[in-house]
Amino acid sequence: MTLAILFWIAVWQVLSVFLDNSLLIASPLSVAKRLIELAGTGQFWASIVLSLCRILLGYIIGVVGGVAFGLLGAKFSPVHLLLSPLMAVIKSAPVTSFVILALVWIKSYELSTFIAFLMVFPMVYSSAMAGLQSADPQLLEVAKVYGFSLPKTVKLIYIPALRPFLLSSLSTSIGFAWKAGITGEIFALPKPAIGTMLYNAKIYLETLDVFCWTLVIIGLSLLIEAVVKKLVRKI
Repeated sequence: MTLAILFWIAVWQVLSVFLDNSLLIASPLSVAKRLIELAGTGQFWASIVLSLCRILLGYIIGVVGGVAFGLLGAKFSPVHLLLSPLMAVIKSAPVTSFVILALVWIKSYELSTFIAFLMVFPMVYSSAMAGLQSADPQLLEVAKVYGFSLPKTVKLIYIPALRPFLLSSLSTSIGFAWKAGITGEIFALPKPAIGTMLYNAKIYLETLDVFCWTLVIIGLSLLIEAVVKKLVRKI
């Protein structure tokens, strides 16, 4: 993995030397220096913290709502029937459409939370419902015959059935939530925010800053996914 990263950094360096135009592509060394400069400012860390808080809030709301409605949809078919068209619309429509519409309805600093929620909710909803429906009917019959209480049935049958489905969706959806949330910030331009800083860098042709904030987004995405996966495995 380390060798692969070093290889692509070398390719990046070669391209920057070949083009010899800092407006088109900045060199790795200049990006590293600029990133250190940005890290010494309060606005840099404020943008990161606030973007993380907004997007993670949307992720948490999406997870809680997805699990709750997924279980209801698996138990009561009218709930699933009612939500099916909504799930189809959310899954098929492009993120930018929701971003533009949402800008009319909600405040700019709430947009990334809302978009992150929209990305997470359908994935977790589908996984929770599929997991509950996958519970072994024979085991449920045994639980009924032996008079298992509801908490015991949930613990021994439903949770093991739900686990693999939810583990997958919780780990995967955080990446979608992060990317969609940053996209929302680029449109809404809340202050301070990572998306706003990236947009401003692009508008003012600050290529170095564009590269720096892109690296920050990628790095945070990898870190968040790793942390969430670890937490999910423990849970």
